[in-house]
Amino acid sequence: MRTFRRTRLLAATGAAIIALALTACENGSGTRDEGASQPTSPSAAADTSKPAQDPSSHRPGQSAGSGQQSAPPSQTGKPAENGTSGGSGTSEGAKGGANAPGDLTICNGSNTRTTAQPVPRPLNHMLLTVTNTGSKPCALPYYPVLRFDEMQWVPQAFDDTKPQAVPILESGASGYAGVRLSAADDSGTGGNTGRALTVAFQGRTPNSSGGPSATPSLPAKGVYYDSALSVTYWQTDVETALN
Repeated sequence: MRTFRRTRLLAATGAAIIALALTACENGSGTRDEGASQPTSPSAAADTSKPAQDPSSHRPGQSAGSGQQSAPPSQTGKPAENGTSGGSGTSEGAKGGANAPGDLTICNGSNTRTTAQPVPRPLNHMLLTVTNTGSKPCALPYYPVLRFDEMQWVPQAFDDTKPQAVPILESGASGYAGVRLSAADDSGTGGNTGRALTVAFQGRTPNSSGGPSATPSLPAKGVYYDSALSVTYWQTDVETALN
């Protein structure tokens, strides 16, 4: 009897195992691997380990999400437009025989005596001498403006003769200017003989009138000049004026 019951139990157990195997074969899944990785959806793949950036926390000049302050854009400064130029601050008229001091009279034909004398050296040159005949000092700014007879052009000045300061003539003192009458190598053109000379004085600004002109006498035979006619700035000594 015990043998029979054991045989029936074994038979029933075997039948159950066979039934399970047949069921697995019929649905095609076989045995399921519980350790296999599961597919994920795109939404599930998002990294949720970091909190979302709060737009309200972003400030100008700060990189979004970085938490670090970015460098401000560079700014190019403009110099102040105050009407002055850089450098030493010396005005154009303060050197080079320019503007005369404001409290001084300008030397001109009314307070000076002017002479014009040709010289042997340098060749084809003439010396202008202006002597202060007044009782107060006067200033000789810039250079003389010459005109022979009815000449229609203005002789230019040698720029490299510009003095460091405006010549100031005390009462009885003299100032000088050299005049190159003609080219020594005969390269000048439009030669002519001047019979009368007018010397104009400049004022406190370039090419302005300094007052009455002077009309110094010329040699009886006149003075020959050509297109090379030019002058120096007013000087305080003869040597500088002629060299």
